[in-house]
Amino acid sequence: MSNKRVVITGAGVISPIGNSVKDFWDGLINGKNGAGLISKFDTEKFTTKFAFEVKDFSIDGVLDPKEARRMDIGAQYALVAADEAAKNSGLDFSKLDPERAGCITGSGIGGISSFETEHEKYIKAGPRRVSPFFILQMIIDIIPGMISMKYNLKGPNYSCVSACATASHSIGDAFYTIQRGDADVMFTGGSEGSISPMGIAGFNSMKAISTRNDDYMTGSRPFDEGRDGFVMGEGAGILVLEEYEHAKKRDANIIAEIAGVGFTGDAYHVTAPSPGGEGAVRAMKKAIIDSGLNPEDIDYINAHGTSTPHNDKNETAAIKTTFGDHAYKLNVSSTKSMTGHLLGAAGAVEAIATSLAVKNNIIPPTINLQNPDPECDLNYTANKAQEKEVKAAISNTFGFGGHNACILVKKA
Repeated sequence: MSNKRVVITGAGVISPIGNSVKDFWDGLINGKNGAGLISKFDTEKFTTKFAFEVKDFSIDGVLDPKEARRMDIGAQYALVAADEAAKNSGLDFSKLDPERAGCITGSGIGGISSFETEHEKYIKAGPRRVSPFFILQMIIDIIPGMISMKYNLKGPNYSCVSACATASHSIGDAFYTIQRGDADVMFTGGSEGSISPMGIAGFNSMKAISTRNDDYMTGSRPFDEGRDGFVMGEGAGILVLEEYEHAKKRDANIIAEIAGVGFTGDAYHVTAPSPGGEGAVRAMKKAIIDSGLNPEDIDYINAHGTSTPHNDKNETAAIKTTFGDHAYKLNVSSTKSMTGHLLGAAGAVEAIATSLAVKNNIIPPTINLQNPDPECDLNYTANKAQEKEVKAAISNTFGFGGHNACILVKKA
């Protein structure tokens, strides 16, 4: 039996540069910078004082305020993003077979802000003051559970966790579920709300995030010689995946087709990528083979591009190894320069960005690229979006623990 084709028919975004797909995309192609000083807590004692926070977030029309107070902020982001994805998919859920629809989403960390809040209550007033909703606020799998309840999705329902590769693994699993015929529709993606005291303190202690407080608007500078770490972001990206014939039958608006997926492990180090990006090479090659395309068919790579010394040069090396001479002909960019690193949600918002690049033939830029690292010598679409036909593109995400996930999309 031949594999089913899988297309993207809906998307929703909550991000530091816009809280809808339209605003997010407009921000990307205009080089909008979502960085700012942290407003969520007092950073006086912190080494890093800036991040990419979501601005002007609203639950109006989606969540009841009482219901929202019982949820972690990451779950709120996911539910609002899912609402947008459901609406722009055009699906009539009353006509959808609930057993043929499901949800796979993830988060890299989960409800860390809720954990901090409830732990403070416990320390100050004892165990009886801990909220009865604490466990539900903290656990990662509650998000697909809540999405499934809202839209009556009775098919596969669970969460993936693979650090910064989480959302891409979620998308890949949803893709496989439809491809093998186990569902017609899947909600998928990731959400993260981890800009919190413990989140920032933890990444500061491991020296993973930028400390460029005196010039925080350029703190996220992928592939630049002066990069000194990633910058924390937050938000959510939710996609609606659909079996192609199912979407075609209802004349759905197709954003792009997911044509291939590549998952690998480095088996090398808990935080550092394998030398030369060896694991990333295998993941990109697997995605290309899975799609039935050739390396020369890829026009754009939305890079993991974290703005860390090790990732950017290793990812560059991996692209060269994978694509050979073609590496210098395709466009690369890191949208993290504008959104920061959304951890477990990164792969989802970046898959949406990659799909929109394919749909609109516009490649988002890498902003803040002022002095390219000599070891990073590809076309990173520096500082300004570029109009170019994009027939096929890859979204790369790599996570602590050596997790590599690549999603390949093409014009439907």
